[in-house]
Amino acid sequence: MLIENIKLCLTGLMANKIRTFLTMLGIIIGIAAMIAIMTVSDAMNKSVMSSMGSMGADKIEVFLTQKSYDDSTSREMKNSDYFNDRMFEELSNKFEGRITGIALSKSIGSSRVENGKLYANVDIRGLNPMALAGENLTILSGRSITEKDEEASAKVALVSDKYVQKIFQDDNASALGKEIEVLVDNKYYTYTIVGVYQYVDSGMTAGFSQEDISTIVYIPFSVAQMQVENGDLYDEFSVKASNGTDPASLSMEIQDYINTTFYQDNDAYESYSYSMKEQLKQMNAMLNTQKNAFMAIGAIALLVGGIGVMNIMIVSITERTREIGTRKALGATNNDIRIQFIIEAMMICLLGGMIGIIVGLSFGILATKVMGFQGSASVGGIVVCVLFSMAFGLFFGYYPANKAAKMNPIEALRYE
Repeated sequence: MLIENIKLCLTGLMANKIRTFLTMLGIIIGIAAMIAIMTVSDAMNKSVMSSMGSMGADKIEVFLTQKSYDDSTSREMKNSDYFNDRMFEELSNKFEGRITGIALSKSIGSSRVENGKLYANVDIRGLNPMALAGENLTILSGRSITEKDEEASAKVALVSDKYVQKIFQDDNASALGKEIEVLVDNKYYTYTIVGVYQYVDSGMTAGFSQEDISTIVYIPFSVAQMQVENGDLYDEFSVKASNGTDPASLSMEIQDYINTTFYQDNDAYESYSYSMKEQLKQMNAMLNTQKNAFMAIGAIALLVGGIGVMNIMIVSITERTREIGTRKALGATNNDIRIQFIIEAMMICLLGGMIGIIVGLSFGILATKVMGFQGSASVGGIVVCVLFSMAFGLFFGYYPANKAAKMNPIEALRYE
């Protein structure tokens, strides 16, 4: 009986192709919107979470913040407000065994390196050995910055393969031993390239021209200290929690220790810390909320499509009143009539949903490529959308089907 109803349904739909397609259109748009949103959102989520996850869930960031945001009490930072090496030494002793070390960095600034018509934008950044290890760089050619480079304050540099691609026409070997000269704040700095690392898109460059993306040039931390003013003062640093130590609780302990030990009498500034583990949780929650909001917008389009299906089913039943009367006269029960029209509504939504999935996947994958992300909709999400479209068919098809089932066969046969 079910197969017969499906065949009868398909025959009826094929007999009115244009009307069937226009009825499906609302479902197609709604499902396509949901699939496209799901594809783009999942790709963005994976990119952002991967980027943050690569920083290390056991990493704790510590920085300075004003105690009050009231303009009447805020002031510029003085040298005594900054973190310093003595604080780091005491912090290391206090949390010995619970942290693996302190990662420090100094930014020299941004610059544009030119070689004839070729150019590349760079950020010059000095990292101590622990901070450099935390970057998880993949060296493609040459070597990394070593402890000897740090101790000797050697003016060496690590550049990205994207930098080499722009300046040295993608020849990593030819870049080694060459000098990179940058102009920052009217001062020239020169470093010798000792290694090329693999550039990894953080996911934060979507919408930017690939030609203008700035990559990092890493130099020894000791060199950066000498080349910037107040090189022994810091407004931020990070630590890595030891194995078995909860980063979230350790983060609060570090914050409390620094504030009570070094900033209790400071009238304007205090430290604030957070763990990447907590940041990952918050970011994941925020991205999921954003995704759900977009999905809700897609669901509204699907709702409009469902109402369109109900409307056309009511019209169809009116047109087929005599057919319904004839079937009842030949012995069809109310339940048979009801099931026939419910299946017809579900088939409209199912076929519209399948077309919508194809359209949504196409637009979603195209959008992720344009934005520079990699991703696709999950199989589970696609299955849910298919079931969702069938459920819409059942929900919006029940009222017209029930109306058809309750028709008086004598009155239906008299209908003109």
